[in-house]
Amino acid sequence: MALTFLARRPDSGLGNIRSSPGDPSRNVDWVLLITQGLLTVIGCFVVYSASWTTVEGDPFAFVNRQVIFAISASVVMVTVMAIDYEWFKERAAFLYGATVALLLLLILMGIAQGLDRISFDLGPINFQPAELAKLTTLLALAAFLSEERTDEVSYARFVGGLILVGVPSVLIILQPDLGSASVVVTIAMGVLLVAGAKPKYIALISFLSVATVASAFLGGFVNSYQTERLRVFLGQESGEDSIYQVRNAIRAVGTGGVWGKGWLEGPLTNGRDVPVMWADFPFAAVGEQFGLVGCAVLLSLFVVALMRIWRIASLSRDLFGTYICAGVFTMLLWQVFQNVGMTLGIMPVTGLPMPFISYGGSSLLVYFAMFGMVQSVHMRRMR
Repeated sequence: MALTFLARRPDSGLGNIRSSPGDPSRNVDWVLLITQGLLTVIGCFVVYSASWTTVEGDPFAFVNRQVIFAISASVVMVTVMAIDYEWFKERAAFLYGATVALLLLLILMGIAQGLDRISFDLGPINFQPAELAKLTTLLALAAFLSEERTDEVSYARFVGGLILVGVPSVLIILQPDLGSASVVVTIAMGVLLVAGAKPKYIALISFLSVATVASAFLGGFVNSYQTERLRVFLGQESGEDSIYQVRNAIRAVGTGGVWGKGWLEGPLTNGRDVPVMWADFPFAAVGEQFGLVGCAVLLSLFVVALMRIWRIASLSRDLFGTYICAGVFTMLLWQVFQNVGMTLGIMPVTGLPMPFISYGGSSLLVYFAMFGMVQSVHMRRMR
């Protein structure tokens, strides 16, 4: 007599498929998810190592907040993954309009207070609308361009996309936050390239971006410290205070050697020689403590993430999903390049965080939401 527990029923789930291959829950990209998780865990260790000597009597002040940010961001990502990404397409215009309104409100508050503001101070949390603008501008641009199913972006669509990107970019520059504005422009260029924009259109965006930034500098809309950063990069500023941060960041990476000095053993990392290292220069902390090997491992994880996003873009069932992935791909690539570049002195210091590694709640929440959007595209590719 056959054992009853070996008698498989078609609907039992034992040795049978309960759901179709197109079920979203069966199509999570686990490689991307695990890579993202590893980067987040590494980020928490880096934040702790770069900040544990900063607050007297509380070595966990920054890392505790980062862990809370990561848990909150995970909840946001799971929520976004559970929602069909087409839902965001239908509401892209509203989300974009709300973000522009927040950016305007922030500027007006700054004018009223006579201060430059880049965030809303909500008690223990500082919310940066510029981070949200990266996501909502991408959604609005992807939704707008996906309405036209052609191999090339028409001039009318290009102008419309230019306006969509230009409004939040100018408002972000006026805060002033040149780093975040560069990310929004980079996202637009990536999406337009994938959509089939002509090279002259991309060249026009580049020219307008440079002209806008130059106008901001000449018009006095940029803070003195940002002007100083640019002068340092161009070699026109030689004051000790001006190059202190970058010089020590380069020293930290260089003295790490091949294997590094060990976790919590970096003199420059522990000695507060690189101001705000946990937010602006986490790559220097990795270089000093874990050396060339540690830097290579970290960058390899970013390469894996980029490859998976590119793969999902190619598998997307529609243009909207492809454009979302293209925007996230270019955003991730640009921010990693810019952060590593300013640490090594080959790019100007902009304050752009390294994704998942730098301290900061707004950036972490937006990146988790964007990766959740990419996962949503992958999970529903077989519908």
